[in-house]
Amino acid sequence: MIMDKVLLFFLVFSLDSARATENHYAYAVVESCRGCQLNRLPDIKSFIFEDLPKYEGVEFKHVQGVPPELVLYNNEEKEMERFQLAQLSRKECNDLLISKGFKKSVPAVKDEI
Repeated sequence: MIMDKVLLFFLVFSLDSARATENHYAYAVVESCRGCQLNRLPDIKSFIFEDLPKYEGVEFKHVQGVPPELVLYNNEEKEMERFQLAQLSRKECNDLLISKGFKKSVPAVKDEI
């Protein structure tokens, strides 16, 4: 009887752990061209070149002719989700990254001498 409860506990714990890691993203990549499309999307351009470098585990990848997309990967480098960014505002892009668990890095404080 006790062994059954212990076994059930470990089974439930294992399933919960698996679900928790399903939605964990190891890193993210914003793919986009650098030119024409971004010049018509000033909010997205500002997000990519000003906000994106501040996030941990997120990088920009230049892909010629591609509309801006956020691609989320797991630890096995498998693509988990992909989001079109062209219709979003700069704030919505930042909110999307935060909602997916990405955080801005804390800037180093310089000591004044």
